[in-house]
Amino acid sequence: MSRPGNTTHITDSTDSDGAHEGAVTTEGRSDRGQPRPSGLETTRLPSAAERTRTLVQSTCSSVLLVPGLEVVHPVQLMPDSRAVGPEGDLFLGFPADSPLVRAATHAQGDELTAVLEITDVAPVSVPHRIRGRARIGGWLTSVPGLAGPGRMMLRLEFGEASVDDLWGAESVEPEDFRDAVADPLVTHEAELLQHLHAAHAEQMATLSTLLGERSADGRTEGLPCAVPVALDRFGLRVRFVEGGTACFDARFEFPDPVRDIGELRRAMHTLFEAAAC
Repeated sequence: MSRPGNTTHITDSTDSDGAHEGAVTTEGRSDRGQPRPSGLETTRLPSAAERTRTLVQSTCSSVLLVPGLEVVHPVQLMPDSRAVGPEGDLFLGFPADSPLVRAATHAQGDELTAVLEITDVAPVSVPHRIRGRARIGGWLTSVPGLAGPGRMMLRLEFGEASVDDLWGAESVEPEDFRDAVADPLVTHEAELLQHLHAAHAEQMATLSTLLGERSADGRTEGLPCAVPVALDRFGLRVRFVEGGTACFDARFEFPDPVRDIGELRRAMHTLFEAAAC
């Protein structure tokens, strides 16, 4: 399986000198124009395996592709459930009459190869809204007895994977994926980002005051639109939109990794307090 497009670094006008200690601005962009972080050597970030595992266990849309298999409707390729087994294999739920189920049932041994493609779209409206993609390739078999009436569970034995997201493009080894855990905020991230965007827009805008030379020197008028675009246990990523579609990203790290909503609430309160000073 080929890896998604590599990052093409383009120097941005960002200068992070004098920025708030917990803020990291971006200086690179992917080949799709997506802002990418710089200074990763000083930034805490989830591993590629953790990011892939998080995408699998999220509500992102996905399709399961089998070479040579034709379907009438693309929705027939979309699993309605995804889970990860203890050995790192993926368990995908489909209707029992799905073309994928028929193909897996009639396959001999482990001869049927397949690729699960996951697309991660930001839950708020923002330029460059696709946050990332993951591809997991392996061998497909049916597992009778694990799903309810009229359903069938398919097992995708993990062979190889790659992730191309806000952090960059990387490959993922089977053992790393097996041992990784999803981010603790994954089931709440979309709702939390939508809430921050809808109910705390003014406070979000003040975060630009933490960006050193790119700050507004404490002014609240004329601040760029600040859209919360990603959230994990280590911090919040904000996309600052200046004018039409011109934008740059900033990463605001939490003092300590958060483990639940309560700790996140306290971390966000501390962040907003720092911006208000």
